Amino acid sequence: MAGAAAQIEALVAPAVVACGCELWGIEYISQGRHTTLRVYIDHAKGIGVEQCADVSRQVAAVMDVEDPITGEYTLEVSSPGLDRPLFSLEQYQASIGEKLTLKLRLAFDGRRRFTGLLSGIEGDDVLLQVDDEEYLLPFDSIEKANIVPRF
Repeated sequence: MAGAAAQIEALVAPAVVACGCELWGIEYISQGRHTTLRVYIDHAKGIGVEQCADVSRQVAAVMDVEDPITGEYTLEVSSPGLDRPLFSLEQYQASIGEKLTLKLRLAFDGRRRFTGLLSGIEGDDVLLQVDDEEYLLPFDSIEKANIVPRF
């Protein structure tokens, strides 16, 4: 799926930028006959419904022409929200000091799910403080990570 997601990201990024937004990331989820393409957009002044609608129209047009997904799919466009997912090492770097929930592709130390403080980046590894333990987790092994919102 990573290859398909990267291909789709390369296709939709110019459409998002043309709408005056930043492409935060995409999720390409294929479960049997149901496929969802979720496009997260961001802007320094925040994201509104109109921006989501504009980006959705532009991305849909690109997807119709390029047709990278076989069959039907659902397109969703939204802001990353308070519990924003992290997609790149640059986003992790900018989020140092935040609390994260993180899921790995394969178990590490007997577990796949971690919740802790993002305390740094070392090369291509993410340093996560969980209680009294520090974990150095390879970025490529992270399936999903989200910031835990503070209220």
